[in-house]
Amino acid sequence: MKKFCAALLLALPSVSLLAAPAALPVEPKLAQQLAELGIKPTSVANAPVPGLLQVFTDRGLFFASADGQYLIQGEVFDLKNKVHVNEEVMKPMRQAGVKQMSASAIEFKAKNEKFAVTVFTDTDCGYCRKLHSEMQDYLDAGITVRYLAYPRGGENSQTFSTLESIWCSKDKQGAMNKAKSGSEVSVAKCASNVAAQYHMGQSFGISGTPAIVLPDGSMIPGYQPAAALAAALTQLAKR
Repeated sequence: MKKFCAALLLALPSVSLLAAPAALPVEPKLAQQLAELGIKPTSVANAPVPGLLQVFTDRGLFFASADGQYLIQGEVFDLKNKVHVNEEVMKPMRQAGVKQMSASAIEFKAKNEKFAVTVFTDTDCGYCRKLHSEMQDYLDAGITVRYLAYPRGGENSQTFSTLESIWCSKDKQGAMNKAKSGSEVSVAKCASNVAAQYHMGQSFGISGTPAIVLPDGSMIPGYQPAAALAAALTQLAKR
């Protein structure tokens, strides 16, 4: 099933053909049923699929039947219009979210910036470390990298504490470099946005790191070498 979805994602161009639907009130019954699953709805609208609602939550995008009886988690594709529905629905949400958090991102800025991406990162994730070890490649390709925190172990994990110390450090870039190389970071406390960044990542449906958000709000779930990412960004800029 994963290979099938991956093939569809490659086959369907990212062309937005979906009009933004009007927001609907969250039905109390639906909110209660989701609460029983530990899910909090933030907004509801009619989905492109007749008879379904698209439900934005603190755990990502879901689809539900209008009567609230059925909840669907998964990828929806519009084969006629060649649109990956989940991506088109989530793009503006991600754009707004990363813009809201931009002031608290840790930025590695390219001197000759052509593009900027936002990367949700975890200091203990192997591919996050690989991406960071190749930071100069991204910068040389004109790609500015803006980090937001996504501790995969949650708010009670050691990784969360490490990320908090990085965001509270006087030299945030230096602390990130140390952590990504496997060195210990000096403990620091402050009123950081690490928890808010993590919660926002969850609302985007992120389950692993790195997760790369592109300028149009689309997301690449996983590591991409600099050359491949630059090619994707160049293609995106041409649309």
